[in-house]
Amino acid sequence: MKVVIDTNVFLISLPRRSIYRTIFDACLSNKILLIVTTSIFFEYLEIFEQRSSKEVARYIDDSLTSAKNVIIPSIYYYWDIVTEGADDNKFIDAYLAEGADYLVTNDAHF
Repeated sequence: MKVVIDTNVFLISLPRRSIYRTIFDACLSNKILLIVTTSIFFEYLEIFEQRSSKEVARYIDDSLTSAKNVIIPSIYYYWDIVTEGADDNKFIDAYLAEGADYLVTNDAHF
C-alpha cells in the first residue's frame, strides 16, 4: 500500500502513547510504502526540529533515508489544487505522481 503522510499526521504519530502511533510503526516495519518527495522530506525535518528536538529530526532523517520502503517520486507536473495552504500542494503532487492509495492528513482543506 502506497501512502503519502502529511507532516501534521507524521508529527502526532511519533509519541509512543499516541493513538496514531500505528502509522509511524507501519512506516518503520515496512508495512506501507511511504511516498516522500524532497520537499516533503525537508518539511518533515524542519517541523520535527521545531516542535521536538534536533535528535528527533536526526532520527527521522536516518530512518527515512535508510528505509527500503520509502519511494521518492519524480514530480513532473504541479497541480496547484489546494488554494488554502498552498504549501500543501506538494502532498497532492506526490500522491498523484506515484499513484498512491492514501493521502493521510488532518488538514480540513484537503
